[in-house]
Amino acid sequence: MSIRDILKEKGSEVLTVDMDTSIPDTARVMMEKNIGALLVEDDGKLCGIVTERDVVRILGKTGCDLEGLRVADIMVKSENLFVAEADDQNDTVMAIMVQKNFRHMPIVDEGEIVGLISIRDVVRAHVKKLQAQVHFLSEYDR
Repeated sequence: MSIRDILKEKGSEVLTVDMDTSIPDTARVMMEKNIGALLVEDDGKLCGIVTERDVVRILGKTGCDLEGLRVADIMVKSENLFVAEADDQNDTVMAIMVQKNFRHMPIVDEGEIVGLISIRDVVRAHVKKLQAQVHFLSEYDR
């Protein structure tokens, strides 16, 4: 299964936040949308990603004193960001996410951001594939 297939099923809406957005405002968007990551833009260009983990880390580090802190202070910058192509295979992307220990990955197609997937998305697709294989094998055995 390709990542494109996962995005067709999941949807490809990508929510973004400006790099100057405050940490509380960023957390509020994540909470309201029930998501764990936002892509970060600067003048309409992708410059990173901010996750709920980043928010928790800064809360722990500052003792909840977020005065003057912005997304730019806690985000993973684009030069350190792993992205996948829409035509990449799910198993490959899942292996990278597990090996590199991150939960969210932007998806590009012809250089444009077309989605954002989570480790839950890739695991769910992998489980569906395994269930289909089990079903096929159990029918074949009969």
